[in-house]
Amino acid sequence: MRKDTPSAVAPPVVVRLPDGLLNLFPGADQRVELSASTVGEAIDALDSRWPGMRDRLCDSRPGIRRHINVFVEGERASLETRLKPGTEVFVLTAISGG
Repeated sequence: MRKDTPSAVAPPVVVRLPDGLLNLFPGADQRVELSASTVGEAIDALDSRWPGMRDRLCDSRPGIRRHINVFVEGERASLETRLKPGTEVFVLTAISGG
């Protein structure tokens, strides 16, 4: 279930966004501090600031898109991954080629 506003008790976290995503959302910052208890809440908070960002990061399952990698504490994360205060969330675009 999507929430437009994370809960009031959500801890502050830092989300780091890739340059490719910043190019699509003028005014977006590479380092964003926000309140969220899960990766899904963090993505919802990003979408509140820059409408359409959730659609670039998530698919209709809902889940993180295949070509997007989200890492929390060095581990791949899902929308349900819990966030601790001060956690850094890294959003990366997958690199492929041949």
